[in-house]
Amino acid sequence: MNTYVILIRGINVGGKNIVPMVGLKKCLEEQGFTDVLTYIASGNVILKSKKTTGEIKDLLESTIPANFELEDGFIKVLVLTCDQFRAVVDRKPEGFGEQPGKYHSDAIFLMGVDAARAMTVFDPREGVDAIWPGDGVIYSQRLSVQRTRSRLSKIVGTAVYKSMTIRNWNTVMKLLEILKSRETNA
Repeated sequence: MNTYVILIRGINVGGKNIVPMVGLKKCLEEQGFTDVLTYIASGNVILKSKKTTGEIKDLLESTIPANFELEDGFIKVLVLTCDQFRAVVDRKPEGFGEQPGKYHSDAIFLMGVDAARAMTVFDPREGVDAIWPGDGVIYSQRLSVQRTRSRLSKIVGTAVYKSMTIRNWNTVMKLLEILKSRETNA
């Protein structure tokens, strides 16, 4: 049995595609996943399965729309092994996420697009935004006092944006903490 981090793109955003986490947990358990835990309502799940990452992705991308009333039906699922998720944290740029009072930091997870292609849609504002490519992720940081001047939102209208799911760094670190706790208690 392997433990996976699941990031679901397109649910519970701006009042659309509402998927209650209690219902999602029940749905996943009915699909045979075990030790299912959801974290906040933005589509973060940790679970155990004997299935491969590809099998889980395909199953969830068909199961969620079939079990929940989604307004646009568009969701995407990213399935990461514990090692892949840890690597996002371990390979972060130096100092990234370490000054939450000064910067808003996000991990932009990539789904079926590489970092080189994804980087082309960013237009960071000098002195406000900073971005770094990673393996399967883009690290984005905005100066908090000037975040309204950030150009991060410009990516929303791009075709590549549908191949991204964004998590703030606090959420990433909390998911890592949950993973570590589960390993200790296993």
